[in-house]
Amino acid sequence: MTHKMAKPIGVLGGMGPLATKAFFGMIIDNTDAKSDQEHMDLIILNHAGTPDRTEAILSGDTGELFESLLADCVFLENSGACLIAIPCNTTHFLIDKLQENIKVQIVNMVREAAGNVADIAERGAKVGILATDGTIKLGLYQKEMEARGLVPFVPSAENQKRVMRIIYDGIKNGGEIDYGDFLEIEKELVLEGCDFAVMGCTELSCFMELNRLPEDFYFDAMKSLALAVIRAAGGAVKK
Repeated sequence: MTHKMAKPIGVLGGMGPLATKAFFGMIIDNTDAKSDQEHMDLIILNHAGTPDRTEAILSGDTGELFESLLADCVFLENSGACLIAIPCNTTHFLIDKLQENIKVQIVNMVREAAGNVADIAERGAKVGILATDGTIKLGLYQKEMEARGLVPFVPSAENQKRVMRIIYDGIKNGGEIDYGDFLEIEKELVLEGCDFAVMGCTELSCFMELNRLPEDFYFDAMKSLALAVIRAAGGAVKK
């Protein structure tokens, strides 16, 4: 039987809702449990009305976003969460500031994912970063990869537009995804000599699962978060 903390995991979701649904599934699918009682207890706050993260970054006005995220973190803390997971990569530019204002741990998805890549990659390996414009602009993954001796690669301007189409027009909007867009992105990753690529947006995690992309090349940041919170909450990860 697994040993769990007495308090539940807090999930600050809704960014977007489909990604939050997928994250919940990852927690369930990756927990080594033989009964209901051996699964993780969770409080899921699906705050779909959270201001758009990339829009806030690109506009330079992140005050409203921060206040919204902080209020939600405080709500989860006051609800008894033992730790907090935020399945949205772009919000992680505010993680340290949020952490300064609450007592419970916020598990950092960007650092967890970068650490997982570094665990198997040789020093100097090139890692493609597929993420929103906001995440790319702030260099969230670039900084974490460089700190671990890895070489980050970001897509060309044209392919970054394709990444954003998949995220916003495909997954978030529920529209049709032109798989040809992804093939063009993948072609560039291969031609540039990338050893791995990180799906640094939770909508891309959904895309990865939908299309069964190979896990020996593509790293799912949201799955890294799911595994980290299971362990942090005292659960056992399924082998």
